[in-house]
Amino acid sequence: MTINGYILALDLGTTGNRAFVFNAEGTIVGSAYKELTQYYPQPGWLEHDPQAIWQDTCWVMQNAIAQINPSEIVALGLTVQRETCLIWDKTTGKPLHRAIVWQDRRTATLCHQLQAQGYTQEIYDRTGLVIDAYFSATKLRWLLDQFPDVDHDNLLAGTIDTWVLWNLTGGRVHATDHSNASRTMLMNLQTCEWDETLLQLFQIPAHILPQIHPSLGKFGVTDAAVVGASIPITAVLGDQQAALFGHGCDRPGLMKCTYGTGSFLVAHTGSEIVRSQQQLISTIAWTQEKQSRGMVSTISNSPLLSDLCRAPNLDVGYALEGSMFTSGACIQWLRDGLKIIASAAETESMANQVPDNGGVYFIPAFSGLGAPHWDMSARGAFFGLTARVQPQHLVRAVLEAIAYQVVEVVQAINASSSTPMGRLTVDGGACENNFLMQFQADVLGIPIERPTNRDTTVQGAAFAAGLAIGFWSSYAALVEHRQIERVFEPGMGRDSAVTNFAIWQKALKRTLAWTD
Repeated sequence: MTINGYILALDLGTTGNRAFVFNAEGTIVGSAYKELTQYYPQPGWLEHDPQAIWQDTCWVMQNAIAQINPSEIVALGLTVQRETCLIWDKTTGKPLHRAIVWQDRRTATLCHQLQAQGYTQEIYDRTGLVIDAYFSATKLRWLLDQFPDVDHDNLLAGTIDTWVLWNLTGGRVHATDHSNASRTMLMNLQTCEWDETLLQLFQIPAHILPQIHPSLGKFGVTDAAVVGASIPITAVLGDQQAALFGHGCDRPGLMKCTYGTGSFLVAHTGSEIVRSQQQLISTIAWTQEKQSRGMVSTISNSPLLSDLCRAPNLDVGYALEGSMFTSGACIQWLRDGLKIIASAAETESMANQVPDNGGVYFIPAFSGLGAPHWDMSARGAFFGLTARVQPQHLVRAVLEAIAYQVVEVVQAINASSSTPMGRLTVDGGACENNFLMQFQADVLGIPIERPTNRDTTVQGAAFAAGLAIGFWSSYAALVEHRQIERVFEPGMGRDSAVTNFAIWQKALKRTLAWTD
């Protein structure tokens, strides 16, 4: 450890905003959280209030650092929900509309039109992404269409990191990083820059978009009025990439799964863009300037020249990702919608009260299906209901479905990668559920590794910010310092879990293309 002081890390997620303070030992010494209101103006639509996100960000920062002097904070790291985007007036600083959240399906029709017009392969080749309402490009197009008379010269656009960074710096910095930009469906995965062809296709003016910076680097300093000091902002990452970084998954063969609102499984692929035939997306893990390459290894053994980043001053780590839109949100629905549980923690004991799922299978397609199906018109369903089914069976079926989704993605990653995945590292709220984690190990047939510190996303942002400024000198030492709380090994339930997975896949097929 080379510098005294603290690292402030922000984790601005889908359901809430958090701030954490880390000391030189990498220990959390302060934190604060505030839940974020969800707005559902129509079925399939989901919005956030950008002003509330910024106000809550200020609140959690101020409360997290209440016991320390702000001048002792040497760097700030930022990690955010990805794909959620907005536009705002750069003079007044006010958003023109609520932010459209990554789960929102309002642009599905435009996505279907793009597919019908034959753009699927070109967009995949340029961005590594499939055409889906999940990504930001069609959301931005929708937002611009709502305000046809607004002068674009006075507009700014961006994802949540860009919006908060702009506010943190008093409107001086309009920027994003490569990991977040790679989720917009507007960044070229090879040049690591905005793609002119795609900007023309979506009719998005280049000047309203933020500058793209390396994930570990200089993003300006906070306005002193925000937290009482001018703090260097030295890392910005998408939340799943931050978790990958926090787990130490910095090379091929390492993968993690975050069980949050959705489940997101990401496998590092080194400096090579790995193209999947299994409908996984190719994305940026993180980037940094070449002179900093000693911090984090992003080197692959045998990269393909045609699929390397053509940005000469960047070290780039790529990844394969499977995004599953509805995971922890199912448990929230059991609590708030069906009201058969009072808290998420109850699901573990309820699932253990029955010897099996009672023949019940659940498809968690509240927002369509993500990887590997990418069906925007799929919808959720319970199958196999009989008069003997109890609430415990429904709860167990929901937990099993969360695990089954992950199996599909792991199978797709193994089919796309020359390095087999022998272990899954986990984080996120639902990984607290011992029944779910054991069932996940059983149905996958590989160990599940759960770290002691479950806040891996914000830990990754803190690690990145501290390394970028020299607060810590060794990424390897930080990763080695992590403690593993428990490893779940495949057990006696493997055979039945695999059998039930096959039945679940049969049920899933019946939910595809449910709506027009």
